[in-house]
Formats: sequence, C-alpha cells, structure tokens
Amino acid sequence: MKPKPGKPLLGVVHLRALPSASRHVSMDEVFAWAARDAEALAAGGVDGFVIENFGDAPFHKGNAADPVCPDVPAALAVVARELRLRHDMPVMINCLRNDGIAALGAAAVAGAAWVRVNVMASTYVTDQGVIEGEAARLCAYRKRLGSGTLILADFLVKHATPMAPFDLAPAARDLAERSGASGLVLSGARTGEPVDEMRLDAVRSAVGDFPIWLGSGLTAENAAALWPRCDGAIVGTTLKRGSRVDEPVDRRRVASLVAAVRAAGKRRPR
Repeated sequence: MKPKPGKPLLGVVHLRALPSASRHVSMDEVFAWAARDAEALAAGGVDGFVIENFGDAPFHKGNAADPVCPDVPAALAVVARELRLRHDMPVMINCLRNDGIAALGAAAVAGAAWVRVNVMASTYVTDQGVIEGEAARLCAYRKRLGSGTLILADFLVKHATPMAPFDLAPAARDLAERSGASGLVLSGARTGEPVDEMRLDAVRSAVGDFPIWLGSGLTAENAAALWPRCDGAIVGTTLKRGSRVDEPVDRRRVASLVAAVRAAGKRRPR
C-alpha cells in the first residue's frame, strides 16, 4: 500500500516477545496487544503504523552471520498485513536489531510502504556488538523482490556509537547519496529521546531536500519546534500511558500529539 502524499505521522506498534524470544508467552498475546495498540493509534488520528519486534530483546544482530529467527519476519508480516487491511493505513516494518533482509521480506508479504534499517551503512558499536551496514545486500534483495517498499536509514542510530570518527555533513550526504536509502531517520541517543535540534538542522543543511524523518522523541510539547523541520515522524514512547514504552498506547496522548502537529504545520488529511 503506497502512502498518500504529505507528511506522515506514524505510531509504533511494539510487538510483545515473539516465539523465538526468551520472554514469549503466546501469539494470542502478541496479536491482542498489537490490535489494541493499533486501535488506539488509529482512533487518536495517526496516519499509519510501524510494526517492530521490540519485545524480542536481547536482539540478534540481524546480519548474514546472525539473522533473526524465521518466526520473526513471519510474525511481522502477518501482523502488519492484518493492521493495514483492518485500518486501511500504510505500514512500516522495523526488524530489530538490524535485519533489513527480514524486514524487506515481511514488507513484500504485508504490502508495507516502508522499512526502517537502523544501520544501513558504516559500522557501529551497539549493545549487540559490532554491526556493519549491508546496503548493497539490501538493495540487491529489494530489486530481486521487485518491491516498491522504501528504505529509511537511520543516521547516527540510537543505542549505538560510530566505530570510526566522522564529519557530520559528509557522513550524512554519503548515507543519503550512496546507500540506496529513500530517506534518513534521526533520533535521540535512546528510545523516546528527541533529536538534537542543532544536529537536525546540520543534517538538513547537508542533504538539502532529501527526506528526513524523526525516529524518536516527538511530543506535543516539542512539536512546534521539530515538526516543521521533518518530512515524517515515527512516534512510540510518548504515545504510551505515562510515556512508558512497556505500557499500552493511550488514545488521548495520541490525539494530543496529532493536534500539536496540526497546529505546527501542514499535515496531510486522513
């Protein structure tokens, strides 16, 4: 499903632990939590959903040597397709920690508009160890699938540190121009933290009109400052009850953020 023109605000559906994860309880629980959170997000007014296997921590790296288990893309595809059809909204898939191949496969099955890849290029030190980008492998697989799914690539992804020193502007341009990504994602240092405004402006200056998404930390309080600077946003933690990532989505918090971004600038009509 292709997204409508405009600037999308996507709410995250954090899946409970899947069958291969140590904290898995049942797929009935996974489906029930996902359906409830999606219902609250839709009722609050978001433009689409991001489906990710957040409950699977600790994560596999997601590269060729340490891929996620087969049940993960299966679950991502099934849930994403169900929510897309039920709510008639576009979806994005993020396969944590960094399995872009699994995400693209799930997206092809689910009809997802986007995938998010946390490390598309360069090398980062993370809590899963050293992760190297696999841009060529991802782009080749996307072509093989004949997929129209867009790849959004994190720049300076959260919970990670670049292995080598870098200059911000050239590094941002390289990711935008050389990785095959269709947009960059900027986040704070950790889940739920906002991006630094000076960094956001510096990346914008470096990449020009290339799309930049916010990957964390957009709130009703900072929407006036951040929303006009981006081309889309992925929001999870602030939409949960008490802004706690392990709590259910709170429809009132969703509606509050939607009202704030509408006041901050143009947003496509649903």
